[in-house]
Amino acid sequence: MKKLIYILSIIFSITATAQSAKEIIDKNIENSGGLTNWKLLNTVQIQGRVTLGVNDQYPIKIYQQRPNLTKTAIIIGGKETPVEGYDGKNGYAMNYAQNKLQQYNDYVPENFDNDFIDWDNKGFEAKFLGKEKIGEQYFFKIELTKNVNKTVYYFDVKNYMLYREIKKDEILTYSDYRRVGNLLMAYRIESSSPKKDSDYVMMINKIEINKELPKNTFKF
Repeated sequence: MKKLIYILSIIFSITATAQSAKEIIDKNIENSGGLTNWKLLNTVQIQGRVTLGVNDQYPIKIYQQRPNLTKTAIIIGGKETPVEGYDGKNGYAMNYAQNKLQQYNDYVPENFDNDFIDWDNKGFEAKFLGKEKIGEQYFFKIELTKNVNKTVYYFDVKNYMLYREIKKDEILTYSDYRRVGNLLMAYRIESSSPKKDSDYVMMINKIEINKELPKNTFKF
């Protein structure tokens, strides 16, 4: 009897954990605009300013288009200078040692949607890791795992908005959420890494969605 109770308790614990993770992710999607509106999102144009290190600041523009097209450019002398992107076939990134844009055959483009939209259909496993206090606030802690890749997400316990995303080599912190059409998007994104060689803070001043982009937007 004790063994049966022990087995049932394990099954209940696993089921409750899975349900909690799913419920938190579903609540985030619902509160930030709803699954339908996120899936209707086809293009994003972002304008803002990025701070590198202590004093290096640059105006920045980011273009994204479903399924995985992307281009990031800084503005120097009123001219867009691409520093990274993917045109559907090839990935590019700035080689600062040679001061030129370089093609990378092993470039892995990110998905247009974040991983926790349709996470189960994408092959992820979700695990609820409990609550954690950061500063004066508590956050739900969710881990998404696919193969050997793990990402930990922190969601505000009050409104379920995404606060932090911890990847293998980068920590992203999101804040200053504002409404863009039917969606809520972060207007401040802070990135930090163990080596501190690619840290930045991006302050966004304008986001436009579902605007038709010129055909040459992602050409390099």
